[in-house]
Amino acid sequence: MLCTRLTNARFLTMDPDHPVAHDLGIWQGRIVGLDEAVTSLPAREVVDLQGATVLPGFVDAHVHLAWTGFKQNTPSIAGLTRVDDVLAVVAEAVARTRAPGDWVSIAGYDQRALGRHLTAADLDRVSDGRKLYLLHDSGHGCVVNTAVLDLLPAGIPHENGFLAEQAMGAARALRLPHSQEDLAEAIGRAARTCLTEGVTACAEAGIGGTLFGHSPVELGAYQLARDKGLLPLRVQLMVSADRLSPVTAHQTDGIPRALDLGLRTGFGDDRLSVGALKVYTDGGMMARTAALTRPYEGLDHAGQLQDDPEVLTGLIVDGHLAGWQLAVHAIGDRAADIALDAIERAQRIRPRPEARHRIEHAGLIRPDQLPRFARLGLSAVVQPNFLRCFGDDYASIMGEERAPWMYRGRAFLDHGIPLVGSSDRPVADGSPLRAVQFMVERASTSGQFIGPDEAVTVDQALHAYTVAGARACHWEDRLGSLTPGKHADLVVLGDDPRSVDTSRIGDIEVVETYVDGRPSRPSRPSRPRD
Repeated sequence: MLCTRLTNARFLTMDPDHPVAHDLGIWQGRIVGLDEAVTSLPAREVVDLQGATVLPGFVDAHVHLAWTGFKQNTPSIAGLTRVDDVLAVVAEAVARTRAPGDWVSIAGYDQRALGRHLTAADLDRVSDGRKLYLLHDSGHGCVVNTAVLDLLPAGIPHENGFLAEQAMGAARALRLPHSQEDLAEAIGRAARTCLTEGVTACAEAGIGGTLFGHSPVELGAYQLARDKGLLPLRVQLMVSADRLSPVTAHQTDGIPRALDLGLRTGFGDDRLSVGALKVYTDGGMMARTAALTRPYEGLDHAGQLQDDPEVLTGLIVDGHLAGWQLAVHAIGDRAADIALDAIERAQRIRPRPEARHRIEHAGLIRPDQLPRFARLGLSAVVQPNFLRCFGDDYASIMGEERAPWMYRGRAFLDHGIPLVGSSDRPVADGSPLRAVQFMVERASTSGQFIGPDEAVTVDQALHAYTVAGARACHWEDRLGSLTPGKHADLVVLGDDPRSVDTSRIGDIEVVETYVDGRPSRPSRPSRPRD
């Protein structure tokens, strides 16, 4: 007997052997059959989906769950365009603290909305003895007041209180880490948001590190979230590469640096596992720190690398030698050169064609870099909603020649490079359906077309958020398509993305999300069992 049979729906399976179905059978959290293989079988529950369209649950291959959850509960200045209005929000947050010396965090900082960066002097006007920390929306910088600057080690560079990249990490290090309890609650909040958008599995893009880590025992917080029933979807954890340390392993192992006990990609189970090693090579376009081969339009600099190229190369090579899948953050084309050179060197030293190394973001990729991507077997993990939300700004700072190279789609596929969809939430909108719409239209929210030649089909965009996402996380044997034997993770939609006008894809209702055959909300009315 089936546990559940879902019927009266249009199942877009993403499986070429059985692309469309009308019935789907579930037993103990797995898909056991489609159509005639299950239609006549008895089931404890039969759910009539009333003509809905059903897809495999979306895989978001690059998110920041803890950061998302904390941001949801942090005072925000997002959307404010006047410095005085920003300072009023900060002053209100300060007034809610208990004592001088407390830390006050503010979310939503973006200098573009204000026309300039805030300064430490600005914040000092409303700090009242508190330590103020305004995190840039990109995650690659922050603004702090003088009380924080006075605590930083000598030589930490800043621009009137704005700290970028590793300098930001020095400010973060001054604070106590979050407790595992608080982390678990934040992770749970973000996970529930993912479910409402049809995401059933995601890759957390870097735990435990200087830039985005929240605790030296952060992995334990995810385990606690699971133990407490706060982790309703599948999560794969990328470990920040700065957690590696030198080891004296046996010489035949050839492992110069490792995580404690040799932990690496693949440890864990279907719900919570360790994924790739996250290596940061540069910053981001929002903060103007993505490393380019020539300057930003209208600026006198070309961004920055996170460290000396040889240091970054050594980290990438050592991670490869230790058996990790690599997820290399490279937004600018100069950073991509560093990543490509290092991965090529690593594969020469110890060939691992099955490693499925990934380039996270691949935000600006020159035409000459595409064949190297393909030759090295790399996946491009892109964030289409970056251009949907910020594309007008990004196009202006890249200029006419480079703008079409941003967050590519078609060019990756034409070169045989796996195109993987993701959000980088909370940096940008997390909705896969709105990202799919952008991938097909290549239009920002203002209507500006950005690299229209990089447009892909609806099927290719859906593939990026299902099949390709699962493969990038080594989940292809259990997720990504509605195939018998795989987990019954699926999303029920109010319309078919392949049938509606392209401009409506992003607004399609997510009716329900199933993980292991169980709905995240009470299911539609079901018929008595057969």
